[in-house]
Amino acid sequence: MANYRIDFSKEILGVPFTIGVVEIHRARAPERALRAAELRFARQHGLGDWRERADRAVIAGDASRA
Repeated sequence: MANYRIDFSKEILGVPFTIGVVEIHRARAPERALRAAELRFARQHGLGDWRERADRAVIAGDASRA
């Protein structure tokens, strides 16, 4: 199982600004890591859905290599 880092960003005038990063340790697949990060980001910010604060959630890569 791999480690993943997911960047959450808000796009302003077409430019993405990172507003948060979530690291997921030991996910079976990138899709599972992304879903877990979305849930964790929403929980950390007291939101019902992560899209209330961010426009994009992008897998930045395997965090174990970073």
